Amino acid sequence: MTEVVKVLKQRLEVTQPKPETASNGRLKPRPEKTEAERAQQAQRLREIYSQSPDKWPAPHVDADVKWKEIGLLPEVTHPANNPYSEAKAALGHALFFDPRLSGTGQMACASCHDPDLAWSDGRTTSFGHSRKILARNAPTTRFAAFQEPFFWDGRAQTLEEQAVAVLLNPDEMHASPDHVRNTVASITPYQKMFGEVFGNEEVTIERVGEAIACFERTAVHGRTRFDAFMKGKSDVLSDAAIRGLDLFRRDARCMNCHHGPLFSDGQFHDVGLSYYGRKYEDLGRYNVTGDPQDVGRFRTPTLRDVTATGPLMHNGLFQLPGVLNMYNAGMPTLKRKEHQQDDSLFPTKSPHLKPLGLNKQDLEDLAAFLATLEEPKLRVRPPELPGLHPAP
Repeated sequence: MTEVVKVLKQRLEVTQPKPETASNGRLKPRPEKTEAERAQQAQRLREIYSQSPDKWPAPHVDADVKWKEIGLLPEVTHPANNPYSEAKAALGHALFFDPRLSGTGQMACASCHDPDLAWSDGRTTSFGHSRKILARNAPTTRFAAFQEPFFWDGRAQTLEEQAVAVLLNPDEMHASPDHVRNTVASITPYQKMFGEVFGNEEVTIERVGEAIACFERTAVHGRTRFDAFMKGKSDVLSDAAIRGLDLFRRDARCMNCHHGPLFSDGQFHDVGLSYYGRKYEDLGRYNVTGDPQDVGRFRTPTLRDVTATGPLMHNGLFQLPGVLNMYNAGMPTLKRKEHQQDDSLFPTKSPHLKPLGLNKQDLEDLAAFLATLEEPKLRVRPPELPGLHPAP
């Protein structure tokens, strides 16, 4: 590390305004800076963050957090038991968009994970079978190649299991193994595709899941402004985004849960949004494990494309400004009511969440940085479905 960068880091540490505690015990927003001060701060930060990540300031994370530096996405690795082939990805592409797999013949994977909507659906929560309103927001599948386990509660260990689970869920695609097998096997072009991919034309629900998962793992881009910055284009981030990058790593404490190239630790946390004992109650991970410590815990979502995949959180009830405000306040803290004093399932919020005392300028800068994680639009047209009319 050069002496210049050392001096810049030291100066950065001593010039950060510290929040004060109000009489009600809440943190007051720390003092705002003048525009000249903000410009000088951005210049210092740009010099620091233009260095290689090993020269960046240490992030503000708790001692028990095994964090990884944010950065570029790695190459996609396909599992040994479901290796990649161009033919398999093409088959999965067709199956992903084919509504005939569903019990009604009207719903496809792409119904809730639309490439034109950043591989989500833009809804609070998705519509399922017979237009049933589902309980949870549809997360983007764009970066599924780097995730495990799957679903907000982690009930599927692999992407292949996740694809099959949605097909068979009576509230989602409402299919059965026999329906999927008989429907796909009855379509001659699909028979030929299965023969090319798997060596014979046998259609099974497991093979359908493998093909869909193979296609989903190809939906990775890494073409954001942040990625360009990491590749050496130091001027691609605005001054606000540079300040937001530093806030993300340090004073906003985001890297306690949102770290690594995916901006997610892949773990499960209670952020105070279980709505325990109220409307919208969702016990999260507990429904999978039965462990009382998992009540209200949900998987940390990736922040890549966060500005394109709203509404946010597992229940889809929030937009980004509201989420930032809640994290700044330390997220909601549930209070036990009289009848809950001995309730062994009463959820406990993650200790990583603390009031931050960020001011309006800080929140705007943080939002500016998060916007640099958005992928540019890349059209993925629906394929020509075997046995149906050609796609436009």
